[in-house]
Amino acid sequence: MSIYQTSPTFDRIAAGWYGFRHRTIFKTELDSLARRWEKGKLLNLGCGHGADFLPFKDSFDLTGIDISSEMLKFAEKFMRKHGFQADLKQADMRLIPYRDASFDFELAVASLHHIDDKPGREKAAREMFRVLKPGGEAFITVWNAFQPRFIFRNRDVHIPWRAKDEVIERFYHLFSYRELEKLFESAGFRIISSRPESTYHLPVKYFSRNICLLVQKP
Repeated sequence: MSIYQTSPTFDRIAAGWYGFRHRTIFKTELDSLARRWEKGKLLNLGCGHGADFLPFKDSFDLTGIDISSEMLKFAEKFMRKHGFQADLKQADMRLIPYRDASFDFELAVASLHHIDDKPGREKAAREMFRVLKPGGEAFITVWNAFQPRFIFRNRDVHIPWRAKDEVIERFYHLFSYRELEKLFESAGFRIISSRPESTYHLPVKYFSRNICLLVQKP
């Protein structure tokens, strides 16, 4: 899957997505991370239109990459609206265009699960490890394979997005908790926490919609 094969899908949904998901659904988690991390150089991988930057806009040096040029255009619009700046670049998270140990912290919110092959996901995790400074932390969210609507389906699914008169299929790889943990452990990370999103309140975490993983580079 190359950048040229992938970006048209997200280019086509960018305008609708900007209106539909104008604010992050992980505000509680990201606000907590902004307090935990306090300040530093932050890389947002698959930054989309930039909503996940908001909790970090006052105290962090912000950088974002996304595979979709149209999403980045809407990120520029979002930043103007909310009064902050980030260095944005069109790039693939499997080949991050920055030097080793460039960043203190990383976000990969709802982006890793769009990579459609295991070697590609492994490469993305290794790239995240490479560009993070020792002691730095990364926060990753993906869709959970065992959430009720997907529990009996294949791990690789296509989810339709309706834009006016067309239906656009988005690829998702659905993770289990252990699969995601092993992916980042294999890349060299230490697991800090592996939990559901804050809005999930059932006693058994394994049926949450999202998996929220916090890891550290030793």
